[in-house]
Amino acid sequence: MPLLRQPILMLARSQRVKSLVSAMPVSSGIVANHVPGETTADAVRATSELQEDGLYVTLDYLGEDTTDAAQADATVAAYKELLAELAAQGLAAKAEVSVKLSAIGQFLPESAGFGGGHKIALENARDICRAARNAGTTVTLDMEDHTTTDSTLSILRELRKDFPETGAVLQAMLHRTEADCRALAHEGSRVRLCKGAYLEPEDVAFTDKTDIDKSYVRCLKVLMAGQGYPMIATHDPRMVQIASSLASRHGRSPGTYEFQMLYGIRPEEQRRLAAAGETMRVYIPYGTEWYGYLMRRLAEKPQNLTFFLRSLISKK
Repeated sequence: MPLLRQPILMLARSQRVKSLVSAMPVSSGIVANHVPGETTADAVRATSELQEDGLYVTLDYLGEDTTDAAQADATVAAYKELLAELAAQGLAAKAEVSVKLSAIGQFLPESAGFGGGHKIALENARDICRAARNAGTTVTLDMEDHTTTDSTLSILRELRKDFPETGAVLQAMLHRTEADCRALAHEGSRVRLCKGAYLEPEDVAFTDKTDIDKSYVRCLKVLMAGQGYPMIATHDPRMVQIASSLASRHGRSPGTYEFQMLYGIRPEEQRRLAAAGETMRVYIPYGTEWYGYLMRRLAEKPQNLTFFLRSLISKK
């Protein structure tokens, strides 16, 4: 199965496959297992249902690699609409948002004005952070492939001048991440540590599963020993156990760190952790641009591919 990961991620870049797959309704088969819907109302409904089970959430309005300024503006508007609705429904205290900077202008060219994509993404992120604070919650900046890491961390530093509660994501598969963890393991810093879902070259990333796992543990040790707030994003039972042991070793009580898992993956374990008193946050993606997200999930668990193909065939 690990041999399928690279071909699946390469398919994620195929416009022909994207056109075919994106014609599927979001309610079809495996799509609905990972994405609760396409609208703000769908996202709010899923948030409410999970919070009733004692779970926290983070919401991602799907989209990435945007090269159209109007599309970036539409993404910002979608987040602001979501945050306002979460506040109106009394859900914002246990619901934050996750934002991909490439969805809000990071890749826009210099011709787009305002200093190009980096500055446009920064200003759009500020707009979302302001809306999140007004709603009573916060923002975490999603991390994308390694080519965006420096820009994303630079924007994070700028945002934290006015919004110090803004969270970051680091990917254990990158060689640089242990050092980045050390730089971000300070008081007030919120860091989500994940393994990484992008197809990265060997010169910048670990590609062997065992090496990625070892890096994850090293990074986790740094964050747990630090003064920040670690957000442990993993579905791996062994990593959950290691994180719990490290929390105990460093005298961390529940609420000084949290676990995070994806919507639709290991829901029983999510509820178990919440029932045990842990802060358990579920990552909820929603919106029409679910193709890239779904393909990365398939790459992480290629055995889902059979189910997915059956869903694709049945629509014809």
